[in-house]
Amino acid sequence: MSDLQAVADRLVTCRRCDRLVAWREEVAAVKRAAHRDEEYWGRPVPGFGDPGARIVVVGLAPAAHGANRTGRMFTGDRSGDWLVGALHRAGLASQASSTGPDDGLVLRDVFVTSPVHCAPPGNRPTPRERDACRDWFTAELGLLTRARVLVGLGAFGFGETARWLGCSPRPRFGHGVELSAPGGRTLLGCYHVSQLNTSTRRLTEPMLDAVFTRARELSAA
Repeated sequence: MSDLQAVADRLVTCRRCDRLVAWREEVAAVKRAAHRDEEYWGRPVPGFGDPGARIVVVGLAPAAHGANRTGRMFTGDRSGDWLVGALHRAGLASQASSTGPDDGLVLRDVFVTSPVHCAPPGNRPTPRERDACRDWFTAELGLLTRARVLVGLGAFGFGETARWLGCSPRPRFGHGVELSAPGGRTLLGCYHVSQLNTSTRRLTEPMLDAVFTRARELSAA
């Protein structure tokens, strides 16, 4: 068993945050009409991808009817399709869609995770919930010893990754921001692949592709 798998096995039993436990389980029981015949995961969602990844993508938290349903980060919703589509175009994913844990998707040289591992109401974890989950986040990142480029999706993912990297002073988020971090690593900022950003074209496919093109360049340097 890999160390990352051992972390995942412990993580999925976590019940530290009463509000998040109640919400993830309520969503799993009530379900969305389009998925009423499916069994929801309804537990914490570990990161996934290549243990030897040089690129790490950091989001916010599992989506209520995406990862909280399927049990895999960025899987089963439009955000997942946007992210995995971009990874596929960059040569980092075996396919362009992310529908379920048995869909055959393989990530190459990239690992995907988030600072909060349970779906939060309104996609807004509290500071206490963020802090309670931090040791899971740091445990995963600490095991990705080949990571050289970290892509922070949105201000939350970017900020928590900057904290883990030990960036001081804390950098300001922006799409396309590139920051040299301790240990020879680089932090890249990218608008989150949320439906709000993609439907309003605040984030477009060319913008997203440019981030991962740069991530590949930096990871190979």
